[in-house]
Amino acid sequence: MGDNYLPPSISNPNSTIMSSSSSSNSSQTHEPNLQSNTNTETQEEIIKKDEEKQDEEEEEECGFCLFMKEGGCREAFIDWEKCVEPGENNNEDIAEKCIEVTSALQKCMEAHSDYYAPILLVEKYVEAKVIAESENTESIDQKEEL
Repeated sequence: MGDNYLPPSISNPNSTIMSSSSSSNSSQTHEPNLQSNTNTETQEEIIKKDEEKQDEEEEEECGFCLFMKEGGCREAFIDWEKCVEPGENNNEDIAEKCIEVTSALQKCMEAHSDYYAPILLVEKYVEAKVIAESENTESIDQKEEL
C-alpha cells in the first residue's frame, strides 16, 4: 500500500536510471549537436539569403503588382505586364498595342471580382470622373463658342 503513494521515480527505479542515462548521453552527444548547430547556421544563412533575394525582388515590384499577382489573374496580369512594359519603354501606344491582353485581364478580374473588387471599384470611379470632366469641358467649350 505504501508503494501507491511514492513519486513515480521511486516507484519505478528504472525511470531514475533512464534519467541519469539520458543526461550522460546528452554530454556524450554534445559534439554532434555542435555540428548540427553548424549545419543549422548554414541553413539559416541560406534561408536569410533567399529571404533577402525575395525582399529585393518584392522591392522592385510595386504593391499593386504584388496584389494583382496574388489573385486569380496572375497569368493574365503577367501577360499584360509583358505587353505594357516594352510599350512604355518604346513610347508606343500601349492602349492600342495591348488591347487584347488588357481585355483578357479585365475579363479575368471581373470573373474574380471577389478578390479584385477594390481595383474594379477604383476603375469605375476614375472612369466616371473622366466622363464627368469630359462633359464639363464640353459644356465650357460650347459656352465659349456662343
